[in-house]
Amino acid sequence: MARTSRPVRGARLRFLAWAAAAGIAAGAGFLAVAELVALLVARTASPVLTVGAFVIDVVPQPLKEFAIATFGEADKLVLLGGLGLAVVVASAASGILQLVRPPLGLLALGLAGAAAVAAGMTRAGASGWSWLPAVAGTFTAVLLLREAVARLRAWRDGARQHAGVGAGPGAGADADRSPRLDRRRFLALTGVAAASAVVVGLGARLASAATSSIEAIRGALRLPAPRSVVAVPSCAELDVPGLSPLITPNAEFYRVDTALTVPEVDPSTWRLAVDGLVDRRIELGFDDLVSMGLDEYAVTLTCVSNEVGGDLVGNAIWLGVPVRDILALAGPQAGADMVLSRSVDGFTASTPLDALTDDERDAILAVGMNGEPLPLEHGFPVRMVVPGLYGYVSATKWLSGLTVTTFAEDEAYWTPRGYSAEAPIKMSSRIDTPKPGRPVPAGPTVIAGVAWAQTVGIERVEVRIDDEDWRPATLSTPINADTWVQWMLEWDAAPGTHYATVRAVGRDGRVQVEERAPIAPDGSTGWQRTLITVT
Repeated sequence: MARTSRPVRGARLRFLAWAAAAGIAAGAGFLAVAELVALLVARTASPVLTVGAFVIDVVPQPLKEFAIATFGEADKLVLLGGLGLAVVVASAASGILQLVRPPLGLLALGLAGAAAVAAGMTRAGASGWSWLPAVAGTFTAVLLLREAVARLRAWRDGARQHAGVGAGPGAGADADRSPRLDRRRFLALTGVAAASAVVVGLGARLASAATSSIEAIRGALRLPAPRSVVAVPSCAELDVPGLSPLITPNAEFYRVDTALTVPEVDPSTWRLAVDGLVDRRIELGFDDLVSMGLDEYAVTLTCVSNEVGGDLVGNAIWLGVPVRDILALAGPQAGADMVLSRSVDGFTASTPLDALTDDERDAILAVGMNGEPLPLEHGFPVRMVVPGLYGYVSATKWLSGLTVTTFAEDEAYWTPRGYSAEAPIKMSSRIDTPKPGRPVPAGPTVIAGVAWAQTVGIERVEVRIDDEDWRPATLSTPINADTWVQWMLEWDAAPGTHYATVRAVGRDGRVQVEERAPIAPDGSTGWQRTLITVT
């Protein structure tokens, strides 16, 4: 008896594995057909993207912080990879369920499809056809799994009959025949389905990318010359290897947002609605905005997720129109204290109204970045740029609307997720060079970095080596109070290990906060202390 149980158990495991393979093939069919239908009727309704966007929306704050700190700008690729793995596991499980407990496998696919439909229909910008890709994919997957498992069951029962093992109830008269035909039928269906799914799915995704014209439209766009340009002082940049450049190149500028894929917005169809507590609702097109006159503004942006010494900060020269000029056209009403800005992907930010109407603050709707139209990933065609506020309450990309309201009445995307509704940027400083783990030779060495205190400006930067006294660093000439400033300290480095600590002092006399604080709820604080090895 013991000798016969092992082959039976092995056969059972093999058929379970084939059932899992059938489930994966059905899952691939779901994605392929959904991608194809999305390409034809609703490009933004791809189930992978809509479900991924839903996951981004509901992810807990600590997990969000971990993802950004660990993976940086690759966090969305990691999410997509995780979703892909989840689809494989869930599809395999549905195949096994359909073999051992029919029709639970089909029901599982149906529930997954219903969830994908709900995710697609509840996304910002969903169309009347956003339900169709997930429904078509689910229908395909259910048919594939039902037929594949039926053939697998016939193969299994035939093999049992052939081996003299009971096929169980419902085996039918076909169990008397050789199992080879049923095996070929199962393998043919599963193999063809899987191969077709790969070809169709990849083809649809590649076709969607190839037929997208927004990058070409951006490349052909010619923005009017600015009425005023940023005057960069001759001593604004220090010549120190390893030091962050004064102006961060577009390709190196940090990107943190909630968009799983970069929204594609055609400037010719872009509209900005300004409504809420206003005397008159207005709506502007891209040409309307640009015709108001463009000026250059140098502004450093900082993400609230930037840790002490982190790199989620960048400085650029933006081209745009003051937000106060747009709001003036609508006429904000008394009692309003907040503007809720909206992105085409559903993201919202809560910006204090006085920060947008202040004549002394260059809050703008930007259309250009470092001498070219906004890159797609940085908000093309229009985004907000507000000096002195963390991006999650001010720097809305792919802007579609401004609602004048109150903090008591409305809240933005990140507020219910544990972040403050108002978030002024905290003064900070960073050591760029030398970097930990890169020894420097003994003798004259330069320690250098950047510091920022938007809307206030940096008065001085001080550096402490080990437990010695603070030493004043040499500062570059700042462009303005809204940009970072470079600093450097010449140091005669002695062999051994040393700790360098940096702190900044603002033009208002305040010293950078020493106490360490996490990024939530309104930005990190603390002095950066880095290890330097001298050989």
